Amino acid sequence: MAFEIVFWHWWAFGVFLLIVELLAPGMYFLWMAESAFVVGVIKLIVPALDWEYQLILFSVLSIVSIAVFRLFLKRHPIETDQPLLNQRAAQYIGRLFTLEYPIVNGQGRIRVDDSTWKVQGEDCEPGSKVRVVAAEGVVLKVEKAA
Repeated sequence: MAFEIVFWHWWAFGVFLLIVELLAPGMYFLWMAESAFVVGVIKLIVPALDWEYQLILFSVLSIVSIAVFRLFLKRHPIETDQPLLNQRAAQYIGRLFTLEYPIVNGQGRIRVDDSTWKVQGEDCEPGSKVRVVAAEGVVLKVEKAA
């Protein structure tokens, strides 16, 4: 007796893909899971559908749904109330700090909250006020504040 793929196999595969989506977010497995559920429904309606056509249908639906999602996301990007959330150095641009350490030969350090950052800017004495004007990686560019 040969093994036959039935509708609930596709639904179980869809649930598996949803679990994978939870573990590896990126919205791709979600659309593949949707495709698996759709193929399961089609298999329920047309039980004689051969497994080759099921796989082709699943592949085409997955590719099309992912492409449509990417196109939608490109035209309607996700907006956030904290666009700099994962860009810590960029969050400091425009802020004013008091130097605890001098800037000598254009290099120095400042204390920001609970950490210290490398800074580049004109030479300044400890106690001087500086404003962060740019960030390059882990180095903050500063200038004397008036």
